[in-house]
Amino acid sequence: MDGATPDTSGKVALVTGSTDGIGRETALGLARQGATVLVHGRDREKGRALTDRIERETDGSAALLLADFADREAVEELAAAIAERYDRLDVLVHNAGATFQERGETDAGIERTFAINHLAPFLLTHRLLSLLDASAHARVITTSSGLHQRATIDFEDLGMKEEYDGLEAYGRSKLANVLFAYELARRLDPASITANAFGPGFVPGTRLNREASRRFRLATGALGRLPDTLLSALPGPVNTIEEGARSPIYLATDPEVKYVSGHHFENRSPVLSAPESYDPHTARRLWEVSAEMVDLPVADRSIGRDGSDPSRLLDRATRALGRS
Repeated sequence: MDGATPDTSGKVALVTGSTDGIGRETALGLARQGATVLVHGRDREKGRALTDRIERETDGSAALLLADFADREAVEELAAAIAERYDRLDVLVHNAGATFQERGETDAGIERTFAINHLAPFLLTHRLLSLLDASAHARVITTSSGLHQRATIDFEDLGMKEEYDGLEAYGRSKLANVLFAYELARRLDPASITANAFGPGFVPGTRLNREASRRFRLATGALGRLPDTLLSALPGPVNTIEEGARSPIYLATDPEVKYVSGHHFENRSPVLSAPESYDPHTARRLWEVSAEMVDLPVADRSIGRDGSDPSRLLDRATRALGRS
């Protein structure tokens, strides 16, 4: 982890939600290593500011792609635009996310948090699979959160119609992210494409935390106003934005984890995720339900191979922890 900076010159990387916070730092980090970064967001002005900065300050290059992940058609158009411009995709970082104090639904009638945080990356991965497969070796990295540890997947009420809580909805979507990353890893050959998840720790300076519910903001607002120098000195899992971006940059570029797949990382080290995240039956059911929710045809629902022993995922995580 402390060796020379990896060279990603010529690599094409998509970082969703990269106009703010951890996504922005991840995009900058990849560009500093020479990558062509596809900057994604909803705000054109912020996106142009980042692409200009990348072109001006780094050895990489950048292109801006706008899409609202609450709109399924926009996700489809994003994938189509990438496929039209590029013949491969080497890195896909699923970082876009949202949390809402009040319950709301997308135009498709799906609860917004689940749609943006889980279904959008699920669909986008399916649509970009051929570009990932065209890479000599591709990596898919999904942003999770420590809140996934307290969440459960309730298939009878995925949209939380019975009783909505913004933090619980966010935690559930982040557990879905980990389940998706692990199921994707089961279905792919790590010699071609790897899939991992990571938790950035508590990063109070991100837009996601600043725009969370009032209850959450009151609990974290004081930390969010501290300068990075003081945040770094605090005990516990409190990170600056730059520190939160180290794991996705590491997973996207470091040779040490090139063929590592199906793990959850924090601070560039594998850690055990929530017990429910290792349940292959939950992961496969979530996969099928998600495919139905985004209207994927049956023929398009399978990714890669799916004949591995589900218990290997927990075995690999345990072995990795033993080495760390």
